[in-house]
Amino acid sequence: MPGRPARFTALDAVLLCALLCGAALLAWRAVATQDYTWRWHVLFQYLARFDEGTGRWVPGLLAQGLATTVRLSLWTMLLATLLGGAMGLARASGGLFWRLTGGLYVGIVRNVPPLVLVFIFYFFLSDMLLRALGVEAALRALPGWAAGALGWVMAPPEQLPNFLAALMTMAVYEGAYIAEHVRAGIQSVERGQREAARALGFSPWQQMRLVVLPQAVARIVPPLAGQLIATVKDTAIVSVISVQELTFQGLELMAATYMTYEIMIAITLLYLVLTLACSALARRLELRLRRA
Repeated sequence: MPGRPARFTALDAVLLCALLCGAALLAWRAVATQDYTWRWHVLFQYLARFDEGTGRWVPGLLAQGLATTVRLSLWTMLLATLLGGAMGLARASGGLFWRLTGGLYVGIVRNVPPLVLVFIFYFFLSDMLLRALGVEAALRALPGWAAGALGWVMAPPEQLPNFLAALMTMAVYEGAYIAEHVRAGIQSVERGQREAARALGFSPWQQMRLVVLPQAVARIVPPLAGQLIATVKDTAIVSVISVQELTFQGLELMAATYMTYEIMIAITLLYLVLTLACSALARRLELRLRRA
């Protein structure tokens, strides 16, 4: 029943023992039955290593890839929220043109494989846009401090064109799903709320801003949190255009060291830690919105 604390039953104990035994059996088969030399002691240097030139610890390749994944995910979620919010409002608006525009965007993007979108943006749109805007020439002219700051915020100048192509792809792709979350959240607000606001003399924009959106936001946050976690995982696909995120760095290390299992397990754990942290933050935000 709702409100009752969960109890640890005998069935829970049996299932937990079965899962532990299955995991132990899988680990034993991986170690004992395969002709593979495990080198866990080498893995740490790909997370952090001591640089004798500077005399301090610096991030390894996997840590650098994880940082790129975090930056790409945050920028993607920011731009996708803006784009998806605008398209969601268009989908929920009363104007036929805006509804058709939002529906066309959502329908096309959600029915095209993300890998196809990556290549479209990388080989066609981003190349033409960056060349027309003179981005590459501007990057070469950056002073050292600006290039360093850009590397912290987004990516080093030599990697920025690929990063921007990946960012545009991910923002457009994730924005289509966010648009549907926004549309569903707005349309879930009871019709009587709009009618009451209209009776008070509110304009359509005031109805949306003051009455509908404050109620819809609390309903949109949970699916948006799930979309953020999906965004973190979806960034792995941009490794095909040499964006040096976590999956790309792991594949490079596997090709160079043949440490297939250790590196893939490390990548899995890093993604798991990142997504669990996002889930915890989203849960705290959801509880705070409910209290408010």
